[in-house]
Amino acid sequence: MDFLARREHSFFELQRKLSDKFPEVDTSDLFEVLDALRAEGLQSDERFTEAFVRYRSNRGFAFHHILRDLESRRVSSNLIDQHLFEDDECWEVMAVNLLERKLGENQHIEFASKQHQKLLRLLESRGFPHQVSRKAVEKFF
Repeated sequence: MDFLARREHSFFELQRKLSDKFPEVDTSDLFEVLDALRAEGLQSDERFTEAFVRYRSNRGFAFHHILRDLESRRVSSNLIDQHLFEDDECWEVMAVNLLERKLGENQHIEFASKQHQKLLRLLESRGFPHQVSRKAVEKFF
């Protein structure tokens, strides 16, 4: 319960944390407790997914980065599809805002320069789709 009081956890995260903290507990007993928490509505992968997408996008991460994080936490693809959209218009706005913070609003860059490549890599490392990264960088030519 202490884990869930701090933040939402995926079923897999909670299972891993509990098995690490209590290695002597049988896995069948652990699953029984986790299923009871889920049945009582105390653990929900849907709530976790919604909160996680909101938190990570507010921290400046985009679609591909958030997708990898959710998959590593073994969230079902159905839940991911319900809460995370690749073609969401907010990604481009986020990318432009990130570049404005990096460059300043009045700075322009040369096409195919080192700075151009560096900015594309920055956006893609944050998880922005390639076409969104390209469009955002083009606004500074």
